[in-house]
Amino acid sequence: MRKDSVLVCYGKLSPETTKGYKYLIVESKHYFPSSIRVFKSQNEKVFAYISLGEVNENAPHYDELKKLTLGKNKIWNSHYLDLSKKKTIETLMLIVDEIFAKGYDGLFLDNFDNYTIHGPQKEQKAGIIELIQLIKQKYPKKMFIQNAGLELIPETNSFVDAVAIESIATDYNFETKKYSLRKKEQFDTYLNKINQLHSEYKIPFIIIEYADNEALVAQIKDRLDDTQHNYFIGNIDLQTLPKFKK
Repeated sequence: MRKDSVLVCYGKLSPETTKGYKYLIVESKHYFPSSIRVFKSQNEKVFAYISLGEVNENAPHYDELKKLTLGKNKIWNSHYLDLSKKKTIETLMLIVDEIFAKGYDGLFLDNFDNYTIHGPQKEQKAGIIELIQLIKQKYPKKMFIQNAGLELIPETNSFVDAVAIESIATDYNFETKKYSLRKKEQFDTYLNKINQLHSEYKIPFIIIEYADNEALVAQIKDRLDDTQHNYFIGNIDLQTLPKFKK
């Protein structure tokens, strides 16, 4: 199977025309169980997105959690979750239950980097490890993709089935909204770290990159096709199928 057999899209897709992916990662709220059955019949594994670090102001559970947050992520208009609060854990577990009731193969667990040494919730590192352990104990046959948080892998690897990492070949600037290629030295450093973790923990990696034009896509593929990892190249908002200017 091709290495670029990953699709990440948080906008609404047509299940009938979404085919052939090894990892399909979607936003659960857009789909009924019947759509998920179609996705599963045409793709290897279907994952639903969930943030274990933040709650967006547009999320259905925002009102329940807004008084239990620790500050705001202004880039994404979301608020940092407080995992020390019982209500936060109960609400997240209810969301997990609702997602799996629809028939998904697993979860794409976002915002693990929030709990690393430079993250806004670094004091709650133990909390995120306990939470993923709790979810895995309740759903031992489901699959889980950890997004980012590489320094947590020594403690999380036994609870997750893959790790996603964003922007090792590219470097999107949120202030200027410009897409660019990372310097080769930076890319090599990131890739060496991923290869080391992959070798040590025998865990698959998924690389997620961002581009807006075909020339940049070609440069990214030149780098990633030589690696052993599956990858996805999309637009930064992840709301549609990728579109690239010529």
